[in-house]
Amino acid sequence: MRVRALGAGKHLRKGTDPVVVDVRRRILAARQTPKGFLLDLEGIESRSEARSLGGEELLLDRKELDALREGEFYVADLVGLTAVNDAGGIVGTVVDSFETAAHEVLVVRAEKDRQELYLPFTLEHVPDVDLGVGQLLIRPPEG
Repeated sequence: MRVRALGAGKHLRKGTDPVVVDVRRRILAARQTPKGFLLDLEGIESRSEARSLGGEELLLDRKELDALREGEFYVADLVGLTAVNDAGGIVGTVVDSFETAAHEVLVVRAEKDRQELYLPFTLEHVPDVDLGVGQLLIRPPEG
């Protein structure tokens, strides 16, 4: 089956056991193509079976992911962090994220009025992330 990976997809490799529609299935073979990854999953015997899983998520346990290098983190780890501005003032809390064609976008819910700010997750707009302290520095786009 063809899989579009979020991020580099380096975790989609032979021997891992992702969950697909509440069933854990071992990856028997994996290869990268220009359109994503082609995976052979245990228990999926035909193209029609693979097609029936179209649009479903393929989930890995955190322990199955590669160890992070210095300065790396998973986008999911940003949810719950406090967003602060250059003056150190609290802007809000990261409540969600989503991927666009250009980059990941963080959803920051303001402390005061509970409105949501959609913040491009780029170095320009999020120059610092400190998981230890539980906050990130943000510079929202003008307007």
